[in-house]
Amino acid sequence: MATRVDLEQETIVEIRYPKKYKVYLLNDDYTSMDFVVDILISIFHKSLSDAQQTMLEIHKKNRGLCGIYTHEIAETKVMQVHKKAKESGFPLKAVMEEE
Repeated sequence: MATRVDLEQETIVEIRYPKKYKVYLLNDDYTSMDFVVDILISIFHKSLSDAQQTMLEIHKKNRGLCGIYTHEIAETKVMQVHKKAKESGFPLKAVMEEE
């Protein structure tokens, strides 16, 4: 009588979290502070006080951190800023950098 041996194959799965990207707004001499606050509230979902603090950081340090996101979300946020700024006649720019 023959015996049958089944071998289990062990698979090791390595889980990697997606890279994160920081989104910054850049200071310029033409975009109004009120418009920057509006962008921070409407696109980045900041409270009024957080938006005002970030706007002052942008004004003083030439850029301010708006949030940290996965690549696709960060890219979308940057595009939304550029679209809304262009529609409103402001040169406001947003950039993303890998964390």
